[in-house]
Amino acid sequence: MKVQLEKVVPGEGQSFRLFSPSLRDHFYWHYHPEYELVYVEATAGIRHVGLHVSSYIESDLVLIGPNIPHLNFDYGLKTEYHQVVVQLAPDFLGDALQHAPELGGVEKLFARAAYGLSFGGAVKERVGSELKAMFDLGPFEQLVALLRIFYQLAAERVDVLQLNEEQTGVKSMLTDKVRMSSVYEYIHRRYDQGPDVNEVAAQVHLSTAAFCRYFKRQTRMTFTDFVNQYRIGQAKTLLLQGRSVTEAAFEVGLESVSYFNKLFRLHEGMNPSEFKKRYRDHFTG
Repeated sequence: MKVQLEKVVPGEGQSFRLFSPSLRDHFYWHYHPEYELVYVEATAGIRHVGLHVSSYIESDLVLIGPNIPHLNFDYGLKTEYHQVVVQLAPDFLGDALQHAPELGGVEKLFARAAYGLSFGGAVKERVGSELKAMFDLGPFEQLVALLRIFYQLAAERVDVLQLNEEQTGVKSMLTDKVRMSSVYEYIHRRYDQGPDVNEVAAQVHLSTAAFCRYFKRQTRMTFTDFVNQYRIGQAKTLLLQGRSVTEAAFEVGLESVSYFNKLFRLHEGMNPSEFKKRYRDHFTG
């Protein structure tokens, strides 16, 4: 499974692409030279951008810089969801970013996007609504709306999270993209079956010791810690789909419920039952 280069074609008479993809059954680990702004509404899902892997609840708004490998945000979703994606070339405004002082904040925002940015709070809710409304606008009005969105994101200082500590796009070697994409695909496919570090090491043609050093250098986590983090992300989705704590633990490959509880609290700061009640009440309240 190699990282795929996506060819982005703007809409006719437009400088960017606006669409609502649906790829929930496909593991689409990909990259492209364009910036990408993603808004997704779903009960819970996986956010995998560059070396960063986490989960989102209810909705997510992420800005991804050029050539950063990322997984489709609807991968594996079992419930209804809605997704809006905008893709635009770095020069979609020509050299306006360099010469228009009014766009100075947007230029800085795009530079920060090289690390991947996730937005929350009021700005996520507001921008999400504006992105959905863009489908009812004409091309010029869409461009104006998009610039207004970027202006808002550039001004956000509180509800924004940098996803990667280092740039994971053009400065990353393509061989690492290919190798890590194979590792990620293996984890996505086997997280509930006890992933074997020896097996995945052989798959990428490294000794186990060399693979462990390589993986930790790439992700700043051990292979086991990374797998467990992914399991907890999947467990959150299952809990919000109505699974019991025991069922969620078993479905993500953890046969010890007490260990699952301990691991869940370590990652989320609460036990699975508390998490389920908090968000169940939130969605039904």
